[in-house]
Amino acid sequence: MNKIISIGLLLFLLGNATLFAQAKTDAVLQTKDTLKAIEIDPLTPAKAAFYSAILPGLGQAYNKKYWKIPIVYGAIGTSLYFYSDSKQKYHEYRDAYKSRLAGNPDSNYDYLSDKQLISAQEFYQRNASLSGLFVIGFYILNIIDANVDAALIQFNVNQSLSLQPQITPDAVTLKSNLGLTINYRF
Repeated sequence: MNKIISIGLLLFLLGNATLFAQAKTDAVLQTKDTLKAIEIDPLTPAKAAFYSAILPGLGQAYNKKYWKIPIVYGAIGTSLYFYSDSKQKYHEYRDAYKSRLAGNPDSNYDYLSDKQLISAQEFYQRNASLSGLFVIGFYILNIIDANVDAALIQFNVNQSLSLQPQITPDAVTLKSNLGLTINYRF
């Protein structure tokens, strides 16, 4: 019996010691927000477009779409190359035609007639104009791409909105009906 009392007393003392070892805090329980609030900056698309207008490809770098930068410079650079090449050849054929009219024919273009020289001038002038339009078009497309990409980065894509194919059998004809279901959960 003595052993039972001494063991009970020992457990009582050790049990109370653990209670006194804990610090008492006046903390208020707060719920944790499981969804992270993503702040939407409405100026981000305009900023990306502005950066791309200043330097082509800078808006794509701002959007962290680095793989698009070589495409932008490749498109604009190729168009600029064809523009300068067409302008150079246009001037060569124009100078050859002018020197032929002045009575001093160019020996490099003796095999071409006057009509062929005029046709070559028109061909390269048209190509230079088209290449210049492509340079301007790719520059504008670069700005639009940066703007749209920055706007779509902020687009909310989560599990609340889903699109799923659904196949249901028809009760009358026993054939399968294919359809789409759009779910939106609030």
